[in-house]
Amino acid sequence: MRRFLFSIAITLVVATNAAAQQYPIKPVRMIIPFPPAGPTDIFGRMTADILSKTYSQQFIPDNRAGAGGNIGTEQCAKSPPDGYTICIATVSLSIAPALFSKLAFDPIKDFTHVTLIAKVPSLLTVHPAFPAKTVKDIIALAKARPGQLSYASTGNGTSPQMLMELFKSMTGTDIVHIPYRGQAPAVVDQISGQVQLAFNTAIGVMPLIHAGKLRAVAVSTRERFPAIPELPTVDEAGVKGFDGASWHGLVMPAGVPQEIVDRIYMPVVIALKTSAMKDHLLKNGALAGGSTPAEFSSFIKSETAKWTKVAQFAKIKVD
Repeated sequence: MRRFLFSIAITLVVATNAAAQQYPIKPVRMIIPFPPAGPTDIFGRMTADILSKTYSQQFIPDNRAGAGGNIGTEQCAKSPPDGYTICIATVSLSIAPALFSKLAFDPIKDFTHVTLIAKVPSLLTVHPAFPAKTVKDIIALAKARPGQLSYASTGNGTSPQMLMELFKSMTGTDIVHIPYRGQAPAVVDQISGQVQLAFNTAIGVMPLIHAGKLRAVAVSTRERFPAIPELPTVDEAGVKGFDGASWHGLVMPAGVPQEIVDRIYMPVVIALKTSAMKDHLLKNGALAGGSTPAEFSSFIKSETAKWTKVAQFAKIKVD
């Protein structure tokens, strides 16, 4: 019996390895959990194009928007772990557990983490006439006028709100949240001076900064943003340890064989490491990723822990 079971196990291993070496033998579904034309859609289609050209097989983008990305992400988590469903994950994957009391997936247990595609830094912006010129000035002004300054976000539980709440928790300041339905109306009110502060994605406000309609004070990531190298980070400006950004990565359902993960991981990372891709992403306000699966898994764990603390501090709940 032992020999029989051992022979079956060997047969299964050989069959799995053979299937992985032939993968993909049919079209692969690429779930994009947000609507077309947005940043997540752009990164998803870019990745699908890389893989389609690598394997001469269709990687088909499938936009499944809704519930802040939760609908498409849940579909990914519940798909068979055969390599024929891939999902673009965003920072919302690590924020969602803190916001929703009933969530149909676990960001750690229910996914195979493949690689970080890109980080999208945010810029701490103010109106050009705002008296505070530096991060330390903003902190001093906010402490002198508690509850009198306001900040704009793209909605409850979104990255701009979480970044500012992280800022508040680390600086002991009281700044009032004004949620909007999207970045465009939030920026309009900031330009008019109705709200004083905001963490806006670099890609969304760089033209306004160059035009003098907004002033950038600092960048949200631990590293400086190469497109504006003179701009200090929030960490450098005095809030030690501050680090946050929107991000996009590649995940698959939990349990996908490592051989298949490697066949997805390698061509994507090779593309992300090229100078041409790095320059292309930088021009569009993003920093190229390319982490290993283990590094990406650790990153998601740390992100989930960080945003859970922020949500608890700010008492943020969506449902």
